[in-house]
Amino acid sequence: MPTVARWWENRSAPQRIELYTRWSFYGWLAMTPLLGVGVYGSAERSPAQAAGTLFLAGSVAVAVTAVLLAHAGFAAHREGRGLPRRPALAAAVAAVATAGVAVLAFSADAPDTPALVWGVAMPPAMALTAASTVWPTAVLTRAGFGIGGATGIVAATVGPLAAAAVLAVVIGATVTFLAAAFRFSVWVLDVVREMERSRGVQLQLAVAEERLRFARDLHDVMGRNLSAIALKSQLAAELVRRGRDGAAEELADISRVAEESLREVRDVVRGYRRTDLAGELAGARSVLRAAGVTCTVEGEAAGEALPEPVQEALGWVVREAVTNVLRHSRATSCTVALAAVGGEAELRVTNDGLAGTPGRWGSGLTGLAERLAHAGGRLSARPEGDRFELTATVPARVPA
Repeated sequence: MPTVARWWENRSAPQRIELYTRWSFYGWLAMTPLLGVGVYGSAERSPAQAAGTLFLAGSVAVAVTAVLLAHAGFAAHREGRGLPRRPALAAAVAAVATAGVAVLAFSADAPDTPALVWGVAMPPAMALTAASTVWPTAVLTRAGFGIGGATGIVAATVGPLAAAAVLAVVIGATVTFLAAAFRFSVWVLDVVREMERSRGVQLQLAVAEERLRFARDLHDVMGRNLSAIALKSQLAAELVRRGRDGAAEELADISRVAEESLREVRDVVRGYRRTDLAGELAGARSVLRAAGVTCTVEGEAAGEALPEPVQEALGWVVREAVTNVLRHSRATSCTVALAAVGGEAELRVTNDGLAGTPGRWGSGLTGLAERLAHAGGRLSARPEGDRFELTATVPARVPA
C-alpha cells in the first residue's frame, strides 16, 4: 500500500502544482460556512433565529456550489472553454440569496460593523473566487468592484453616505485582490504546463534531428551507389536483349557496387552506434540543459587521456545515465564526474531527481552492466540520501 509521501513523490511537477492549486481553491471555498459562523458571531445584536439559520444554510449552499463551479471551471479552462453556465448560475443564485438573507439578518447593526458588510460581500466574493478559474483579471476586477458597490448601497441605506462610499471602495478592492490572487495561481499552473510541453517538444526535436542526420548520412552513402546499380542494370539488360558482349562484366560490376554499398552501410550504422566520450558529454550538456536540468561535468580532461575502448565504454554509461535522468526522474541538476585513479577510470553520474522505488534495474541498466562486465568493468546504481548515483568503473586498459 503506497504511502501518501510516495504517492506525492510519484507525481510530476505539473501534477503537483495542479493538485496544490485545485485544493487551494477547494479548501478556501469549503471554508465559507466557517466564515459565515464568524460573520454571525460578529453581529452586535443577535439576529432573528430564522434569519440566522437561513444565513448559515446559505453559506453551506455557497460552499457547495462554489466548489462545483471551481471543479467545472478547471476542466473548462484546460479545454479552452468558457465558464459552464449551470454551475455558474447555481453559485450566483446561492450567493445572491445568502447576501439577501444577510441584509435581513444584520440590518439592525450599524453600517460599519463586520456582520452586515461581510454578510453581504462574502457570499458573492466566494462565488467570484470560483469563477476566477476561467474569468480573466479584467472581468474579475469589474465584478469585484461591483460587489463592493452593492455592499456600499446596502450600507448607505442604514448609515452615512460617506462611510458607505469608503466601504464600497475597500470591499471592492479586497474582493478583487482575493479573486486576482487565485487567478494568479491558475496562471502559474498554465506556465508550468507550458514549460512541460516545451520540454517534451525539445526532446522530440532532438530525436528528430538525430534521425534526420542518420537519414542524411545514409542518403549520401547509398544515393550514388544505388544510382550506379540502376544504370548498370539497365545497361546489362540492354546488352543481353541485343545479344552483345559485356553483359557479364556489367553484372560483375553491379555485384561489386552492391558489396561496396553493403560495407558502407555497415560503416554508417557502426559509426552511428559507436559512442565517443567527449561527444556524449557534450550531448549530455545540451540535452539536459534543453530539458531544464543544470548539468555540471567534472574531470573532462582526464577522459581525453583514456584509451579509446575505455572512452567508448564510458560513453555508453553517459548515454544511458542521461536517458534515465530524462525518463525516470524529476531532476533539476545533474553532475557527471570523471576520474582516473589506480589504473581504473571511474565515472559517477548524480542527480537530485530520485523518485519511485530505486533499486530495481530496468533493461537499460542491466544491458549496460553486461556491456561493462564484458570490458572488465562494473556498474552500481543506488540512492544517496535524496539523490541518485550511478557509478561505472572500467580498467584503464580494456581487453580487446
